[in-house]
Amino acid sequence: MRELILGDGERYPAVWLRDNCPCGDCALPGSGQKLFGITDIPLPDEVRIERFDQTPDGCVEVVFAPDGHKSRFDAAWLAEHRPGRSPPYSDRAEDAKILWQAADFADGLPSATRDAFAQDPATRADCLESLLVKGFFLLHGVAVEDRAVLSVAQAFGFVRRTNYGELFEVRVEENPANLAFSSLPITPHTDNPYRDPVPTIQLLHCLTNAAEGGDSGLVDGFHAAATLRREQPDAFDLITRTPVAFRYLDAEAELTATDSLIGLDALGRITQIRFNNRSMRPVALPPDEIVPFYAAYRAFAELLYRDEARLDFRLEPGDCVVFDNTRTLHARTGFTASGRRHLQGCYADLDSAASALAVLRRTYPGDL
Repeated sequence: MRELILGDGERYPAVWLRDNCPCGDCALPGSGQKLFGITDIPLPDEVRIERFDQTPDGCVEVVFAPDGHKSRFDAAWLAEHRPGRSPPYSDRAEDAKILWQAADFADGLPSATRDAFAQDPATRADCLESLLVKGFFLLHGVAVEDRAVLSVAQAFGFVRRTNYGELFEVRVEENPANLAFSSLPITPHTDNPYRDPVPTIQLLHCLTNAAEGGDSGLVDGFHAAATLRREQPDAFDLITRTPVAFRYLDAEAELTATDSLIGLDALGRITQIRFNNRSMRPVALPPDEIVPFYAAYRAFAELLYRDEARLDFRLEPGDCVVFDNTRTLHARTGFTASGRRHLQGCYADLDSAASALAVLRRTYPGDL
């Protein structure tokens, strides 16, 4: 037999079963990592099912030909992983997210205290789920002291070092190399689009905010991209197919990365926004394609800059906002240069946050 057919016609090709054998000779217990390579089993069109049996406990035992290998599959595992089910889950893709606009948070932002986040697994799980699904969360009561932002990142993952070091300072500098270090307003943007890979989580911790202005803003880039796809599909298609270069240059660093403004996975799902007009380099397109690209680029920007898209709030000393930098664009209003405003920030990785949440759910089943 070339395939196993069970239940209501669920089909399991023989080569798929052979490649996913869970026995101790084929996979490490616990992690499930395979102990063989695809070239170690017979050719795909040679693998057959010589015979199979369904056991009283719901397992399926299979003997393969031509190598005579024996496997035992749990029925629940087969049902969960059957070929042809819905597209594979990805916590980075749009269908794993709740898309939003500012009005959706009329009842308050997803937030918690620093103590509850550190001490209560349920609170930490809620915050991490909000980060992965809504794109951000806010902590109150973080110690107003130097480098405290690092302890927040280390509560769920690892700090990602950059040319700024473990953390960076957001305050007015006399001759800023980056607009963030001025008092000027900043429109919604992705941080560090000139890096490959781009930092996936950003944290900003407020130490002082005594200036007039300087409010923070967040925008759901996935919502804007999905709106563009619905309202202007040709513009969406053009943006997702056009590579754009971003660059940062100062005395100690020269960073360049190229990607599309809206990133898609192999199934066409939105998975990343990379948008920063300040760091964008000249687009390398044939002359006849320049105007159509700029029209699409502007259409996307207008969606990101809509008042109803932007969630504005003020960070007070001890507040720390944590957001998905590949989805949630951040912004700020201008402020008086003479007023004191000082944030410290750092970067972390989404896979660490997803891992921390998965371990919490595994450790406290039924309680989260």
